[in-house]
Amino acid sequence: MAAILFGTAGVPHSSETRTTIDGIKRIAGLGLGCMEIEFVRGVTMGEAGARLVAEVATEEGVKLSAHAPYYINLNAHEPEKITASQERLYQTARIAALCGAQSAVFHTAFYLGDEPGKAYDIIKNSLEELIRRLEREKIRIKLRPEVMGKPSQFGTVEEIVRLCNELDGLAPCMDFAHWHARSGGDNSYEEFISTLKQLEEGLGRAALEDIHIHVSGIHYGPKGERKHLNLEESDLQYVELLQAIRDYNVGGLIICESPNLEEDALLLQKTYNDLPKAA
Repeated sequence: MAAILFGTAGVPHSSETRTTIDGIKRIAGLGLGCMEIEFVRGVTMGEAGARLVAEVATEEGVKLSAHAPYYINLNAHEPEKITASQERLYQTARIAALCGAQSAVFHTAFYLGDEPGKAYDIIKNSLEELIRRLEREKIRIKLRPEVMGKPSQFGTVEEIVRLCNELDGLAPCMDFAHWHARSGGDNSYEEFISTLKQLEEGLGRAALEDIHIHVSGIHYGPKGERKHLNLEESDLQYVELLQAIRDYNVGGLIICESPNLEEDALLLQKTYNDLPKAA
């Protein structure tokens, strides 16, 4: 059975302070296994602080990832905005790597009225430039474009799989709540298994043995995602999702983005651990 760890998107609410270090300690105290550092409003952590974060995470046995700022659009129509987006993602990768994070998750782009194929080519070129810079500077971290929850956003499962297949250094962030909100379906055991098979067929078994998953409840409408909800307040069939993850022997990190953070992270972990194993 592949190892799967559960954790929170950001510092747990019950942490002693809102610092990343106290968040890591609280994750360990709760019996969870991972935490995503939220740089969503900007990367303000310095190098010395990042190295201390890495030390504490190692001591506590907590795996880390990071989330880049929301202000990224690699399909912007103004070249300076693409450059600024690349810089924000670069700074996320640089500091996250110093923290010992395995992955840097990011929201890739908006279509802005462009045909998806045209947007794809611009995004791919923007990421190629960034990946070359990271390679030159020997910054080793996986960049993870996220499956997104609105039809106006780049980030269908197909687009993310293609992008990760064509560019070294990328791996998917599979957000099942986003995908459910975007499609209005994809909310049953059979559909969850189908998505996992799609990832495996496109990227190989290794992609499922070290996956990064976002889970939460979600409120959505005709235009897709509206806001995150606690699991029990939503229609997301999270038990069936966890059963599919267990049956398909998926490993990696599951990050809870519910408003109540650690409560739902612990619910996901307990539910997963209590599920029957595949025959």
